[in-house]
Formats: sequence, C-alpha cells, structure tokens
Amino acid sequence: MKNSRQDAQLLSLNAQLEKRILVLDGAMGTMLQRYKFEEEDYRGERFKDWEHSVKGNNDLLSLTQPQAIEEVHRKYLEAGADIIETNTFSGTTIAMADYHMEELVYELNYESAKIARKVCDEFTAQNPDKPRFVAGSIGPTNRTASLSPDVNDPGYRAITFDELRIAYKQQCEALLDGGSDILLVETIFDTLNAKAALFAIDELQEERNIEIPIMVSGTITDASGRTLSGQTAEAFLISISHLNLLSVGFNCALGADQLTPYLETLAHNSEFYVSAYPNAGLPNAFGKYDETPEDMARQIKEYVEKKLINIIGGCCGTTPDHIKAISDLVAQYPPRKAKEFV
Repeated sequence: MKNSRQDAQLLSLNAQLEKRILVLDGAMGTMLQRYKFEEEDYRGERFKDWEHSVKGNNDLLSLTQPQAIEEVHRKYLEAGADIIETNTFSGTTIAMADYHMEELVYELNYESAKIARKVCDEFTAQNPDKPRFVAGSIGPTNRTASLSPDVNDPGYRAITFDELRIAYKQQCEALLDGGSDILLVETIFDTLNAKAALFAIDELQEERNIEIPIMVSGTITDASGRTLSGQTAEAFLISISHLNLLSVGFNCALGADQLTPYLETLAHNSEFYVSAYPNAGLPNAFGKYDETPEDMARQIKEYVEKKLINIIGGCCGTTPDHIKAISDLVAQYPPRKAKEFV
C-alpha cells in the first residue's frame, strides 16, 4: 500500500536537495561518551538481570536511556542538522549476537526511529521551511562476506550473502515502521555486505509498493584509497550504480582533508547526490579526535568551493559544535548539481 506521508517526505527531500546543501548530524557515540554510562545504566531496570555484559551496546540505550538519545538528536538539530541518523548502527541480529540480544532487533530499530521521528517532527513544526528528516542508520555488521577471517583458510566465510540479506531486511522493516524517511547504508568496508542490504531494501520497496530514498556511504580505510575489501572509489561507485540511489558518498576512517580526492571521483562520475561525513581529523595516540569545529569547517570549505557535495555531516569525534560550524559554512554555498557530472 502506498504511504502518503512517505511520498510527501520524498518530494520534500528532493526539493530541499535541489535548493541547498543538506546537513547530516555528527557522531552519536562521541556524544554518548559524555554521559559516562556504566553497566547498570546500559541495563536499566528492564535488563538488570541480563546474564551477559551489555556495556558498550549503544543501540540498547534507545530502550534503557531514551532521554539521552533524544537529547543528542535535539542538540544536533539545534546546531543546524537537516537529517538525523537513528541510533541503530549495530541494529542487526548479526551485531546484536555479541550481547545475546538478537530477539530485540525489531524493537531496537523501531523505538530508535520513533525517537528520531518525534524530535524531527517537533523541529519541522517550528520551522516548516526547514524540514527535518530521519535516516535509518544501517551499519556494516562485524562480519565480512568478501574476506576470510582465517588467514589459514582464505576460502572460509563467517557469513553468507543470504544471512546478511535476512538480517538487514528485519532491520529495515523496523526502521521504516518507526518512521524513517531515508535508509542509510553506511561505513561500508565490504561492498558485498552493502549489496545484501540494498537487495533487502529493494525487496521491501517491491513488497510495500513504495520508493525508499537510499543513501550509500562507503569508507576508505587508509592512504591506499581503497575500502577494506580492496575497491577504489571508482570501483565502489561502479558496483552500486545500477541501483536507484538518492546519494553515494564516504564517511569515517579519514578526516576531511584526506577524503577530498575520493569525493572528487564520486562528484565527477556520478549522477547521484554526493554525501560526505568525515571524522574530526585522525585519532591521536589515545584514540581521541582533536580537530576543532573551525579546523574542520575550513577543510570542508574546499568541498563546497569545488561543488563536490549535496549532503555534509560528521563522523567519529564530531559534536554539535562541529555541525554548527559546518552548517554555517555550507549555508553560503549552492549544492552540487547532481545531474551535471562530467
């Protein structure tokens, strides 16, 4: 059955992308670290007797500390974000197996999307000229379909394409049911994993007779300019270009400076909108990110001057202050014209 709300949101989203550069939010994990949650905080009352440790399961906080998740979303929206990611980066049965919480996957994704939807609707109501959108976050899982985890058995695979497809489909159903406008397949280190997610989304589009805006964001892992499974930026683009995507881009692993040449490859060769949400520089010796909002905005200025992007945000180490600096910057520049690639 056609979803009139979703149709209206899709029209609104495309209209906004034609007019301006949209701002994605920053890092959820970075913000949650500020709360200094301990094991009992992650458990809450509902999971106080859970047999396994759950500290570090940030997705679970949508059930046990929903007010914190809502507060983080609200801070990013106040900073100027147009698109808010759901707190569901690890929301598959595959990733939740680490905590023996596979049975919670639908609820985790549904409730996370509901929290983001509620806050976005509040901000849209306050300023209808700046509608806010919910992007259902779909992480890569902790397994890879293309590579063997055993150096002594290169033919071995820890997961199959079909197992990934089934897990992703369950996640996507819940994200849509909870009110997501967009599905964001992100931090892709193995394009075969992403293809399983995209196959699942395609199935849902057919079953529900809806068009789902799909954002795809890969990650270049180091100075080699390749994903973990060995693809260059151009190869990554080619391997997903047969799909009807809203945007393609890169996030994580690198800072804004290091990401520039790979965004140029996408911008010059794709008819899709281009997204980027780099880290706040590279991590220091303690795994922290030192790049200031001003430094990051200064580097991103090159993106907008070269007209490389349509959607911009932040990944690891970024905060509402980073998003505010980026939002203020990109408001002064027109978006890249998606159909005018060379």
